[in-house]
Amino acid sequence: METTDATLVADAREGDAAAFAALAQRHLAGMRATAIALLGYTDDADDAVQDALLTALRQITGLRDPEAAGPWLKAIVRNNCRMRLRSVRRATPVADPEPLLPAGGPRPDEALDRAAERDWVWHALGTLSEPVREAMLLRYFTDYSSYQRIADVCGVPVGTVRSRLRDGRRALTATLRATAESYPDARVSVSARAEAEATLAAGSRGDHADLFGGRFRNAVLTLEGRPIGGARALAGMMDYTYGAGVQVRLREAVAGAGTMVWETEFVNPPDDPEHCPPGMVWLHALHEGRVRTLKMAYARAA
Repeated sequence: METTDATLVADAREGDAAAFAALAQRHLAGMRATAIALLGYTDDADDAVQDALLTALRQITGLRDPEAAGPWLKAIVRNNCRMRLRSVRRATPVADPEPLLPAGGPRPDEALDRAAERDWVWHALGTLSEPVREAMLLRYFTDYSSYQRIADVCGVPVGTVRSRLRDGRRALTATLRATAESYPDARVSVSARAEAEATLAAGSRGDHADLFGGRFRNAVLTLEGRPIGGARALAGMMDYTYGAGVQVRLREAVAGAGTMVWETEFVNPPDDPEHCPPGMVWLHALHEGRVRTLKMAYARAA
């Protein structure tokens, strides 16, 4: 007897990667037909389907009628296609699609964690090349998710960001399908938050031992895509910031597969409310437990 969509949805919500993969495979042909009907036989049609699968993975806990999984998946594809069509009509090179999650909804990392985010997903991310992995993490796990912001952090053109995300979606979707049976229900343990908080606390005290002798010792830093030096440059930035009475607070931290991302916000002193921009993203590339490169970019004021 064939497993029903409702059963597959229930199992996927509990973190069963194989169940989600089976659900996706069952409806893949219908999803692709929907995309082709709107976009034709184009690469954009394939991208719309692959992006829909990643969106479904994050949002499956919000599916109200598990028996309607097929129409739900097709609706996600249609939305993706419409966003692509609107982007083409606007004909602007830096256009960015609408948010992947509804306004006021859960953050992508929260939704993934409640649905099917497991070692399965982090393993799949680990198979991507470093530039593609960085773009995917920024896009789907942080608030620095627009094409322009990702370009600012990585120091590359917006067109390069688009191609990296396209490559990443295709490769990630293929890997998730191929490895689902190997990752039925195993959560990843991420220590990025504790490390970020410890580093910021040490910086506020002027204690830079970890920067000079620890994980950041040989790190190469860039700010908005421009090289600025190494650990001593980071220490100098921290001393300048904290010395001006600015507080640095951690908002989010995610890590996996040799890449770690921190999002911080600045709280300026009352007598100098414009001293620092609203926040910063820190994109770390790790090698053997140490930070090899650290790419930073400021948040833009709303």
